[in-house]
Amino acid sequence: MSKEEVVARLKEKRKLQRKLAKRREKPVFRRYLSWRFWKFERREYWRKPKGNDSKMRLQLKGYPPIVKVGYGTPAELRGLHPSGLVPVRVSSVRDLEGLDPEKHIVVIASTVGLRKRLALVGEARARGFKVANG
Repeated sequence: MSKEEVVARLKEKRKLQRKLAKRREKPVFRRYLSWRFWKFERREYWRKPKGNDSKMRLQLKGYPPIVKVGYGTPAELRGLHPSGLVPVRVSSVRDLEGLDPEKHIVVIASTVGLRKRLALVGEARARGFKVANG
């Protein structure tokens, strides 16, 4: 590999790391009044505020942000693992063929039993893959 190729690859990697860091900067979207009522605090999932006089719906200062399109992940990062690799579901050793350890991260299927899973993890690590759930 020439020096120019190495420099180009490093620049691309740094660019990806910056974008991944930006992806993590999203605020925590809280359900309206989850800070006030215990029944909502236990259910931290997002629900859009729909009340007529809801201060959060009106996006007034001092209230948590609501989900909007602008908070979306950049298109080239969508579906990537937090490490920046493309997750690939694997259920046998044959599925590892044709994959690149520099681009892919292995996710072992939930239907794989323990004996086969141990063999798969060993083979994947021997080939240089990262295993997300192994």
